[in-house]
Parts: sequence; C-alpha cells; structure tokens
Amino acid sequence: MKVCIVAEGCYPYVVGGVSSWIHSMINAFPNIEFVILALIVDRQSSGKFAYELPGNVTQVYEAYLDDVDWGKRRFFHNDRLNVTEFRALRSLVMGSEVDWDTLFTLFGRKDISIDDLLMGEDFLKIVRETYDLQYPQTVFSDFLWTMRSIYRPLFLVLQTEVPQADIYHCVATGYAGVLGSKARFLYHCGLMISEHGIYTREREEELIKAKWVAGIYKNIWIEQFRKMSRLAYERADIVTCLFKRAKELQVDLGCPREKIHVTPNGIRVQNFENLPGKQEEDSRYVDIGAVLRVTPIKDVKTMIRAFGFAKEKMPSLRLWIMGPTEEDPEYAQECFDLVETMEIRDVIFTGRVNVREYLGKMDFTILTSISEGQPLTILESFAARKPVIATDVGNCRELIYGPDDFYGNAGILTHIMNVQEIARAMIDMARNAAQREEMGENGYKRAVNQYTIEQMQETYADLYREVGEKYDKPWSAEPFTL
Repeated sequence: MKVCIVAEGCYPYVVGGVSSWIHSMINAFPNIEFVILALIVDRQSSGKFAYELPGNVTQVYEAYLDDVDWGKRRFFHNDRLNVTEFRALRSLVMGSEVDWDTLFTLFGRKDISIDDLLMGEDFLKIVRETYDLQYPQTVFSDFLWTMRSIYRPLFLVLQTEVPQADIYHCVATGYAGVLGSKARFLYHCGLMISEHGIYTREREEELIKAKWVAGIYKNIWIEQFRKMSRLAYERADIVTCLFKRAKELQVDLGCPREKIHVTPNGIRVQNFENLPGKQEEDSRYVDIGAVLRVTPIKDVKTMIRAFGFAKEKMPSLRLWIMGPTEEDPEYAQECFDLVETMEIRDVIFTGRVNVREYLGKMDFTILTSISEGQPLTILESFAARKPVIATDVGNCRELIYGPDDFYGNAGILTHIMNVQEIARAMIDMARNAAQREEMGENGYKRAVNQYTIEQMQETYADLYREVGEKYDKPWSAEPFTL
C-alpha cells in the first residue's frame, strides 16, 4: 500500500505539533510506503528538512503557495475560457455550488497561465459581477487586486502535479484538502482527512486578528477557506478529529457526521521513563517547562507576563521556554525584549532541544496557546509524570480533567490571555509539591490508558484497511522494502 501524506506548512520542514504526529505515524507503519506532498510558501524553503526521513518515505514532493507562473501563454480562441470552464470559475468566485471537477481539469492543462487568467477578461468579468452584486460599497480596484491575491495561491495549488498513490491522507482541509480532492478526482483513490485543529476555525481566528487585511476582505478570505474545507469533507472517505467537541465543529462546517471518526493522539509513553532529574544545585528552584514554538498562536507573551508577576510572589520560580525561535523571528524578538523590559530573571530560551533531556528536571509544564488541537506536549508531560497548566483550548480540558474517567485532575486549566489567572495557577502549583506529585500521577495514568502510540496505530491501521479495501488496495503486514 502506498500512502501520500499531504501536509501544509509543517512536515518535514518544521518540528513539533502536527509534524511530530506525522513522523510518528510514518514510523508506526513500516509496512506502508509513504510519499510526502508538502505545501510550503515558496522555493526558498525547498529541501530544508528538519527531520531525518524514515526509510519507508520514498519521495518528498513540493507544492508552493507563491511561485513563478510556469504556464505557457494560451493562444487559442482569443485566450478565453470555454462556457463550461467559465461557469466553473464563476461558481468558485461567486460562492455557489462549485464545479470542482471542471476546475481540476482546467488547471491540469499544461498550457494554462495563471497570470494570464488572473489578468484576463474572464476573471475580470466574474469579479466585476461579484462586486456589483455583493460589494458595491468598496473601491473596485482594491477589490479586484484583493481577489487576485486570494485566488493566486489556490490556482497554483490546483495546477500542482499530484503523485499517484493508493490513499491520500491530508493532515488538514484547506489547500492540502484541495490537493487530496484533486488526487481523488484524477486517480479514483482513497482520501482521508485528519484535523488536529479545525483548519477553517484556526484561519478565521488568524484573520480576525490580522492587521494585513481589513473590513470585508477578512470575510472573503474566511469564506475561501470554508469553500476548500467543504470540498475536502465532501470528497473524503473518512475524516478524523482528536476529540468530541472537534467533531461537532466539523459537522457545523459541513462534514457529514457519518464520515467522522474521533481518533486521539498517541505517544510512546516508554520514551519518557527514567528521565534525568534535577541536580542538587537546582533543587532550590521550582522549574516550569514550556515546550513550544515561539509563535503568536502559542501566546508566549502572556506566559512571560504571568511568570513575571508570579516570580514577584515566588522568587524560586524558573521558566524554561524550550523550542525553536526562528519560525517567527520578529515575534521571538518581541518576547526577548519583553523579558528585558519587565526585568524578569530566570527566563531561559533554550531553542530547539531534545525535550527528554529537560522534562525530567521540570516540576510542571505550561501551555498558554490561543488555539490547539490535542497537544502532544501535554501528553509527553503526563508520560514524564509532570502536571500541566494549560489554557482552555482544543482538547486541553479533557486531557487535564478527564473526559469521563476516574483518574482525577492532572493540572490546572485557565482562560486564554488571562495573565492574572495564569500567574495564580503558577503560584498554586509551585507552592504545593504533594499536589504536583498527585496530579503528575493522574496524568501518567490517563496517558498510559488512553493516549498511547499503540492505540493510535491500531485505530489508523483499521482506517487504512477500510479505505484500502474500498478501492481494492490490499493491506500487507510485511515491512515495506524498496
């Protein structure tokens, strides 16, 4: 069986989160040949892998959201679309029932030029009609150029040549879902969608906060992501999510309920046993570990501010921020500057590290994200018997308090961006060593019994078998070899 993992902005270029999940999935199935179709911004990132690829990954293909237009100029019938193509493009822009199959065929042609299409009469006519019907209160020239900027990355994705495989496993909807849906159209193969966070909702949150887009254009971008998600949900054989609340969000966004499987993340709990602990000289500190990428969605600034206030009450606190800072250098610098401005001592930015070398030395861990799915860092903390402070996003509530089990609380949940509440949680956790130990044990039991890599592997093996059998693609238990 050959599975194509379609990933946007993560594996194998970025560590942590979804990338870690993809890497563990590939390693969990040595009997499957995997190829990667990676969506990245442009060719500057090409080939810059952050992971050593497992032996059962045979190829990495790239698709770009910003690229040179490699299409040839079209010199037939006055560079105009035919009636069917025009109606399909109009259905996409106008937001009616989109004729995706015609669009897949259109952008599969070797002779089409995206730049010519965006600057041509057909696109102008469709945009003008959309403007007159829905947005006449805006300046048309601004509207036209915004529409070109919205559709250019989508057209580039639609033009991408998709490698052939038995099953396409898209690790999001969005542009990845478009590529998976195109593959399903071309090759009549299986399609799975796995959402860690709900892609459309995450894009909505980003756009609402964004400064580069304003007014009605935020809504137009949001609707664009909704169109792509609806396509992926419609074409997929199976859609997975990490927890029950995420399933309801998928249903609200148009995914048929019967397609959805709740499949929790899993980790190798044994990898976090017998970790090196504190040295004697560090015993005077209460160490807080934050395993994350230093990016706005992790809201590191709130964490730093909360730590600063908690540190005033408990000078023994020490904060370790463990993870890469190069993904958003401007935001990382703002975090460094905030530590200096507030004159906070004992904040350590380690950069990218082997978490197992640090986690055993922590007294508890913290995550102050404004959006999450089911954070692997919380599960890893539990596996190391460390309690967690986390914001009430994604599946953090169920991880910390339990869905309907009897293991007990494994940490403290807070509201997002609430500096005072997060600082108080740090202080409460730091002051009570016995409570920390009890919570750490509760988290360990929850991880061992509900969130292991073995359980996740068994679930996905069943899903791969189910989709493979539907398309007469046999499942082999033998290890894959070239």
